[in-house]
Amino acid sequence: AVAFLTRVPVGRRLELDASDVARSAVLFPLVGAGTGAVVGLTAVALEVVVPVLVAAALAVAVEALLTGAIHLDALADTADGLGGETRERALDIMSDAHIGAFGVVALALDLLVKVVAVAAVLEHERAVLVLAAAWAIGRSAPLALACVLPYARPTPGSGRTLTDGAGRVRLVLGLAAGIGIAAATAGSRFPALLVAAAICAVLLAVTARAKFGGVTGDVLGAAVELTSTLALVGGVATW
Repeated sequence: AVAFLTRVPVGRRLELDASDVARSAVLFPLVGAGTGAVVGLTAVALEVVVPVLVAAALAVAVEALLTGAIHLDALADTADGLGGETRERALDIMSDAHIGAFGVVALALDLLVKVVAVAAVLEHERAVLVLAAAWAIGRSAPLALACVLPYARPTPGSGRTLTDGAGRVRLVLGLAAGIGIAAATAGSRFPALLVAAAICAVLLAVTARAKFGGVTGDVLGAAVELTSTLALVGGVATW
């Protein structure tokens, strides 16, 4: 799970394949919580020496380095795919390595909202724990989508590893683990985080089903990014 979701070099000496990733799906939320904690600890440490918005921006940059920006890339590809006139064209656009206008706008808005939300969380207690909770929920979102939607492409891909390889029981257990981690760490902010993330996941699932016919690796990665950000917004909005 760490090797798949981050750039931490824990898997260099191991021969990991799709079946290993599928089996590790239940641990995705735990890796997410760890990533969120790193973001929170970075922001808290930097807030002592720089303005809060700068600290938040640098913490978000650390997350991008830690994850290799894989979920940001997925968000950009998914946003560009929404501009396709047909399902086939949309999937082709998502496979293109170039980024379009929709992708640029999606990235800009997501990062802007995330930085401001992280900065807002830093003004309160339990900032690190709330960030860990939001990121745990974010890594649960692709498990939920993979559980209810088919893989959209006829060819193999990273998304099929979850939709076809992980198994529904493992996906549900991972989702439950993410909710449990968030409940344990977010405190009174948990309901708001969960509701905001759930709304985001449902909207994304409906859109993916209608536009792409299901999910792809990009859609699942976009789910991670969007639900993490909007879960945090939900927490901030009710503080």
